[in-house]
Amino acid sequence: MNDVQPGILAPVPRLARYLFLVAIPDADLGAALSALQGLADGDQTVVGLGRSLVLALGHEIEGLATFPHHAEATVEVASTPVSLWCWLRGNDRGELVHRSRQMEKALSGAFSVYQTIDAFRHQSGRDLTGYEDGTENPKGEAAIQAAIVRAQGSGFDGASFVAVQQWIHDLDAFEAMTDESQDNAIGRRKSDNEELDDAPASAHVKRTAQESFNPEAFVLRRSMPWADGAAAGLMFVAFGKSFAAFDAQLRRMVGAEDGIADALFRFTRPVSGAYFWCPPMKGRRIDLSAIGL
Repeated sequence: MNDVQPGILAPVPRLARYLFLVAIPDADLGAALSALQGLADGDQTVVGLGRSLVLALGHEIEGLATFPHHAEATVEVASTPVSLWCWLRGNDRGELVHRSRQMEKALSGAFSVYQTIDAFRHQSGRDLTGYEDGTENPKGEAAIQAAIVRAQGSGFDGASFVAVQQWIHDLDAFEAMTDESQDNAIGRRKSDNEELDDAPASAHVKRTAQESFNPEAFVLRRSMPWADGAAAGLMFVAFGKSFAAFDAQLRRMVGAEDGIADALFRFTRPVSGAYFWCPPMKGRRIDLSAIGL
């Protein structure tokens, strides 16, 4: 898998920093991205390009879209597209700070920082609600099949598409729920992570059961909790060989199919949503040949 940004398939790190950047009009975007190639190794730093950036460079990537805005009867999902996304992965927060400063300086003049979010691994992979995250993640070859582009040619094979959302939890509201209500909202028991056969139709597990879609909707989740002052939640990150699987899951979550909204919306809400194309690797550099660089 030498053509894949290795951080995509690797387990989530202990710590992370997400940089969201927007392109500055009339700037030399190509030169800035060439500088980024010298800093981002695809492992400790995973890079994703938004559709607006690809179009600004005079190119298109088949399948790269703008994140959909959903506004159903009881829930709303935000669409907040930006130009560039960098997922900095590591074990030392200070080291992440210095790396992000170096990256911001290299991109300054062409990109401005829209948002910076720090995240962390909680209890070996749990959401702040205490439930295990990514239980149904595909593994091994199945993960590659779900997340990585193949048979599209040089500059495309090894790429991935990623959906990124910031969810804010109302942990007071969640903790006010009974244990049974919490388990029914997730569709699993917190105590042993076992799926509930009799969970309601609104349970998150039932809304997003990947094998229940036609075609099956498998994604590779790499989500991590975040916290900033009193606010906290989940940085939802899902990689796919296209956006089709994530789109299908999101439509069912908001109740677009049957009017039943995911019970997650009782205690958490997404305040952002963006799609990115994660280029493949060529040697030790991110391969931007598909966009002429």
